[in-house]
Amino acid sequence: MKITVLKLDPRDNVLIALQDLRKGDRISFSGHELLLASDVPAKHKFVIENLKPGGDVIMYGVLVGKARESVQIGEILTPRNTIHEAAAYRESSHTYEWSPPDVSRWLQRTFLGYRRPDGQVGTRNYWLVVPLVFCENRNVDVMKQAFEEELGFAPPKVYRRQVAELVRRYRKGSLDDARSRSAEEDLQSSARPRLFEHVDGIKFLMHEGGCGGTREDSNNLCGLIAGYIHHPNVAGATVLSLGCQHSQIGILREQLKRRDGDFNKPLLLFEQQQSGSEFKMLSEAIQATFLGLVEANKANRAPEHLSHLCVGLKCGGSDGFSGLSANPAIGHVSDMLAVLGGRTILSEFPELCGVEQELIDRCINKEVAGRFIQLMRDYAARAKAVRSGFEMNPSPGNIRDGLVTDAMKSAGAARKGGTSPVTAVLDYPEYSHQQGLHLQCTPGNDVECVTAQVGAGASVVLFTTGLGTPTGNPIAPVLKISTNSDLARRMPDIIDIDAGSIISGETTIEQMGEAILDLVIQTASGDVRTKAELLGQDDFIPWKRGVSL
Repeated sequence: MKITVLKLDPRDNVLIALQDLRKGDRISFSGHELLLASDVPAKHKFVIENLKPGGDVIMYGVLVGKARESVQIGEILTPRNTIHEAAAYRESSHTYEWSPPDVSRWLQRTFLGYRRPDGQVGTRNYWLVVPLVFCENRNVDVMKQAFEEELGFAPPKVYRRQVAELVRRYRKGSLDDARSRSAEEDLQSSARPRLFEHVDGIKFLMHEGGCGGTREDSNNLCGLIAGYIHHPNVAGATVLSLGCQHSQIGILREQLKRRDGDFNKPLLLFEQQQSGSEFKMLSEAIQATFLGLVEANKANRAPEHLSHLCVGLKCGGSDGFSGLSANPAIGHVSDMLAVLGGRTILSEFPELCGVEQELIDRCINKEVAGRFIQLMRDYAARAKAVRSGFEMNPSPGNIRDGLVTDAMKSAGAARKGGTSPVTAVLDYPEYSHQQGLHLQCTPGNDVECVTAQVGAGASVVLFTTGLGTPTGNPIAPVLKISTNSDLARRMPDIIDIDAGSIISGETTIEQMGEAILDLVIQTASGDVRTKAELLGQDDFIPWKRGVSL
């Protein structure tokens, strides 16, 4: 008999619909029966006990909301009858006990990576061009135009060819069927052969920061850029500076020293106000960058232990199945990597609201727990200061697909971190160093979060989505995992692996986790390019905490 509902924890007073249910349906669960008082679409929740106004809504065994009004047995939970509520948290009073997964079959596995002089191992080999201030974005774009096509790194011109075809047909007086017939094939191929065989690309980052905001933001920007330059996927970098901005070259150098006291990667610095002319600066920058690429091309992949992997754990465009399928599946990956000596990064502090106590209890010591508590409280206070709050986190898409409160969303989002001990807590834009699971203070915003995770050292990112989120990163491959099979069928160009078989019961969470880890290894080795890489989704948005001045 097909399972139609799911109860996640014995303490829960809600059930999750695994398929569309109708008012009047008789639902059986755990030896009990109830009559549905309303239609319940798949992914949504309904109560299994009468709730009075102010009554607790319990899911995953934790408080995820309060009844805004009376809710009867079998009635769906919606923003109309449910409000956000999260349990209070405090310092841990007990020692966390963990049962690690069996990783014996992975102990001898390796991936083909780029070992850097500082001991880090990259999954890609890029050269970076980045401005210290938005005033240099145009010059970065000039370098991008000069380099990409000539070196064979330019994306296919499929859409440009489509416009050319539209122009041709318009002139002939017929616009019927003016699509490029080979569009899908064009997206899989490059315009010309690559000049540098062992360089995966030259990446040009642009942003809107560096000046005009708070000193905290400009310092954080320098820290983020330093994280990208220090990153094992980067062979060297060209940095363009104007000269008078808040984010100074000296600050960048200090941030690099914090990440590696013996930093010795090729770092090419150009300051326009000291160069005499824009032409002179760009000509020198192009010449030096080309020579840097020649050196970067000497790198080769070699077998490396899985302990050298650092994996970001992210969800975006979440739905009511996220916490049941894809999120716990990558949580299992996180647990396996913790045993193998690798690093994983769980971020999105607004989406840890309501599960703080569980994470505090998992911290390896009071110092780590204390830092998490302080950063969570500081973040919540900042949100309140601008008349907002974590309760405003769920998006309209989240709510339509069954995540009606932030605490409900958080309870599922936290499952990306598995069950392993928390070994470190990072503030933005700090770099990760210790083995194990790290908590990183970032927003839930998809691009800001992934940008921060990669800036902290993530060399691969696992990104779960239930609604479909087309995003990637310039220097780290981002693997998309769908929470449901309908999404994988509907948007195959952005989904790398489908975890919907967990919902149908064909696959266990552990089996899916192992399939994902195998794909991570193939991706890290360069054998697989992610859908985001094929589509050229090089999204980069630094988190701006302060106000503009």
